[in-house]
Amino acid sequence: MTDQSSLATVILAAGKGTRMKSSRAKVLHEVFYQPMVQHVLNVVKPMRPARSIVIVGYQRAEVEQVLGGYDVTCVEQKEQNGTGHAVLCAEAHLFSFTGHVMILCGDSPLLMTDHLQEMYDLHRASAAKLTIITTKLENPSNYGRILCDDAGNVMQVVEEKDATPEQRMIREINAGIYCVEKTFLFDALKQVTTDNSQGEMYLTDIVAIAVSQGIKVGRYEHPYPAHVLGVNSRVELAQAHSEIQARRNIKLMDSGVTMQDPLSTSVAPTASIGSECILAPQVSITGSSTLGSGCCIEPGVFLKDAIVGSNVFIGANSVLCQCRISDGKNVPPMSYIDSSD
Repeated sequence: MTDQSSLATVILAAGKGTRMKSSRAKVLHEVFYQPMVQHVLNVVKPMRPARSIVIVGYQRAEVEQVLGGYDVTCVEQKEQNGTGHAVLCAEAHLFSFTGHVMILCGDSPLLMTDHLQEMYDLHRASAAKLTIITTKLENPSNYGRILCDDAGNVMQVVEEKDATPEQRMIREINAGIYCVEKTFLFDALKQVTTDNSQGEMYLTDIVAIAVSQGIKVGRYEHPYPAHVLGVNSRVELAQAHSEIQARRNIKLMDSGVTMQDPLSTSVAPTASIGSECILAPQVSITGSSTLGSGCCIEPGVFLKDAIVGSNVFIGANSVLCQCRISDGKNVPPMSYIDSSD
């Protein structure tokens, strides 16, 4: 892994997210037990950025509250003037920083560290001033399209509302993730105008600005389109939840846990399970619950903050909250144990 001391991250989390049909800020909606913005920060953390900035705006106090456990600087975007303006708000907080800025969106909970690291390594190895992540979609509607010259070089990103019918046929889209040399980034942003259908400062305009200055734009084509697309609706929220749940369950099964129906089994990232445990369908293990080894959990069991020893049998449709079950115990079906009552 390359040295990250010259890496800063800026995460955009200021928007409302009207397509969610919610009064709640989009990045606060939970995906697999955590607000979306926390997933993005968890993915970035292993890259050890020298600085992390989160741009906040709508429901600023609530967003800052869920960021309390993270080493980030929150910067307010007081007026929603577009993604370019949002990044520009971070300039003063990166005044003494020299290096490269990775820009991400706070509504992309399916990102994975390995792909971001690959993109950053490519950016550094090519000595690029600007690298973007792209991907190809069968249906690219609602996304900015990548315009290239005959040699395949990136020339511009055009937003769908500003695209011609011909440009809308392009399947390669902008994923909204950038690596940019800091000085070029803020110099370019000061050249961005609001001369577009939205009347906003588009961050994507820095691509055309780079090309106009003779700067080649690097491109990392993401192999898994679903990972980079933001969550914009309740349907996409459910799809993201299922994907992260599946990743979690695969890791648990690889560690020696048997799941009879992984699709209906949910184990929070804050819970832990010993090897040789057997989980029947429709089991939910949440909070700080722990299971020792060799436990058998029957269908429909719900655990929250439960400490369960080894070789424990928990009967079907039991609910256990904030309690402790010692080794070898047999909990009958339909049991309800809540020590907090």
